[in-house]
Amino acid sequence: MAELTYRAAIAHAIAQEMDRDPNVVLIGEDVGAAGGVFKLTEGLYERFGGDRVRDTPISEQAIVGAAMGAAMTGLRPVAELMFSDFFAVTWDMVANQIAKSRYMTDGQVTIPLVLRTANGAGLRFGAQHSQSIESWAMAIPGLKVVAPSTPADVVGLMAAAIRDDDPVIFCEHKALFAAKGEVPDGEHVVPLGRAAIVRDGRDCTVVALAAMVPKAVAAAERLAADHGIDAEVIDLRTLVPLDVDTVLASVEKTSRIFTVEENPRLLGWGAEIAAIVADEGFWSLDAPIGRITTPHIPLPSASTLEDLAVPSEDRIVSEIRRRMEAAR
Repeated sequence: MAELTYRAAIAHAIAQEMDRDPNVVLIGEDVGAAGGVFKLTEGLYERFGGDRVRDTPISEQAIVGAAMGAAMTGLRPVAELMFSDFFAVTWDMVANQIAKSRYMTDGQVTIPLVLRTANGAGLRFGAQHSQSIESWAMAIPGLKVVAPSTPADVVGLMAAAIRDDDPVIFCEHKALFAAKGEVPDGEHVVPLGRAAIVRDGRDCTVVALAAMVPKAVAAAERLAADHGIDAEVIDLRTLVPLDVDTVLASVEKTSRIFTVEENPRLLGWGAEIAAIVADEGFWSLDAPIGRITTPHIPLPSASTLEDLAVPSEDRIVSEIRRRMEAAR
């Protein structure tokens, strides 16, 4: 086991797959000699050279279009969009071409493409550089959507994403870049579509993703220590494919569920979880489903306002405690 930061795990993961498969290439703004604007690709240019690690113009359409063409002709490109918000200018290609080509050609054309992006709040970049876009991507048929919370999952899920024959949106949370964790030695692969139970519990289920996972775990420890509420915490890891079975099995055990998501409340991924549980796990529930989200607003850049908008450990504790005590 080696301890890596989330940031270093990204370069480690890409290097693992570039070593394994010469068809894996990396493109994006400043991903080469500069090592990426967030220093997520340091060392890859020196190790694999300019033919396989290529800087691009400042054009998200150019990056995505070039990556799509490369994938259609036999390569396995990993393309970086500097901020996830910038997907907004690429949706025609992503939603109408990349996501649909395999279906529309009856499998004759595959697009084994990973679109990596820095996602989420926490660094005070304001409304146009701090959004969590995983719910946008989840709504598009044909895309797979990944959002790891630990360095080990960065490596394992990146490997699975690069090897997948479908296009994958890979969300790397900016607030987690400095987080450290152990990564298994050797080749490490985590299959897409398998959630992880990161804390066992008996009283309620808490479903979280990416930067909300460590907050949910910390909140669960406080709930147990201060209020006698034993929460089970599930890290979804991927939204598409979605591990419904793990969620439903947990709800069957605990009879209560909360989602914690860094998305505007309207149509967030937690709403889909709530709908599935209400449809397929209704008779396991002893209380209404709770959703802990950001308000339906653009994210502010002021630190105090951003902290109020994004679910915090304190808010998770308060909301779960309030609802659990009301249901007793």
